Amino acid sequence: MGSLALPTPFPDGAGAGRENVQLPMLDLIKSIRWQDLADILVVSFIIYRIILLIRGTRAMQMLAGMVVLLVIYFGARELEFMTLYWLLNTLMSSIFLIIIIVFQRDIRRVLTRVGQTPFGRTGDDTMDSVIEDIVAAAQEMAEKRIGALMIIERETGLKEYFDSGEDIDAKVSKGLLLSIFHTSSPLHDGGVIIKNNRVMHARCLMPLSKNPYISRRLGTRHRAAIGISEETDAVVIVVSEERGQISLVQHGAMTTNIDAMSLRNRLHIILSPREHQKQPWKNWLKKS
Repeated sequence: MGSLALPTPFPDGAGAGRENVQLPMLDLIKSIRWQDLADILVVSFIIYRIILLIRGTRAMQMLAGMVVLLVIYFGARELEFMTLYWLLNTLMSSIFLIIIIVFQRDIRRVLTRVGQTPFGRTGDDTMDSVIEDIVAAAQEMAEKRIGALMIIERETGLKEYFDSGEDIDAKVSKGLLLSIFHTSSPLHDGGVIIKNNRVMHARCLMPLSKNPYISRRLGTRHRAAIGISEETDAVVIVVSEERGQISLVQHGAMTTNIDAMSLRNRLHIILSPREHQKQPWKNWLKKS
């Protein structure tokens, strides 16, 4: 009887080829030093922080446009579109100068932040105390007929509006807000931007809403509140100088003539929804 030949799992020497492929991979992994891993982590962290700094600004849109140009550039080279490739190649030869010119404001802002404050700085106060100070200041300003515009930054950055105002970078407090919006203060015009539980900038100019259906009774301060809430996810508190009323604005919608208790509850729901849901007894005590 003849012997039965079993088929090999890797015919024609395919198994040897796979083993040869795996060996260089193992050698490559073994050749990685801890310095290489640290280098990758540092570069990744820097890129991540830069994205956070320009997120929510026009610089992010311009950066996306430059990425599209790079894709078109390499695509024109591969497809041999010679005229398009020549034009883009001429543009890319001056790309670093273009980046400096286009992003000069953002580069200056980033360098200033790196020199003055560490990365990842957060506010000193808890959100609860910040909300209490904002509500107390709004209530007193409404009683005294003092106009005010307070913008609380959320996910969408408001960096492009910082340069129009004055740097403050101070802890949120009732006294600070009252002093800023006092009619004798040089900072009372414009809005105050609150970020990371701190008053970051005052006297900031906000874009006016172009919604034709807004009541003509609303002045510039209310139109600015609606305008910034239409472009970002910021929460805006407005105090009317003429009527002595408090309004809350979000996503282009305005709730007018809101009292202190309702304002407090709404801010807790918007700014700290998890804490608000976990501690209903505390909300009930505040209502009573």
